[in-house]
Amino acid sequence: MPANTSPVPPPPSNARVALLAAAGDAVLILLFAAIGRDAHQRGEIITGVVATAWPFLAGAAVAWLALRLWRGPLALWPAGVAVWLGTVAVGMLLRALTGQVVVLPFVIVALLSLAVFLLGYRLLFAATRRLRAGRRRS
Repeated sequence: MPANTSPVPPPPSNARVALLAAAGDAVLILLFAAIGRDAHQRGEIITGVVATAWPFLAGAAVAWLALRLWRGPLALWPAGVAVWLGTVAVGMLLRALTGQVVVLPFVIVALLSLAVFLLGYRLLFAATRRLRAGRRRS
């Protein structure tokens, strides 16, 4: 009789993982916008955050759809890098087209902050997966 008889939960479906990853991206983009709004403009908390975030959310959606990232949503490459760069590139383009501020310091802050957020949780996921796989082999 095996020492560990606890049932192993089935792996989550790819659709569920994709939905959670997309939601994670959206929440982190909203967090980026909220932190920026808090640091620079107070007032209109919810509408202000949405007004700041929508171009970046649209950029993330474009990256997800254009590259069909639901096939491997938690991979650092290409999913994480595509979401990160798509979010910033399309987000800045939409900000410029709608008369919102786009200056080099903001572009740099957005690139760095969104890299930490959108790539960071994917890196943590990959590291956790490797640790678990290593423990199973031992």
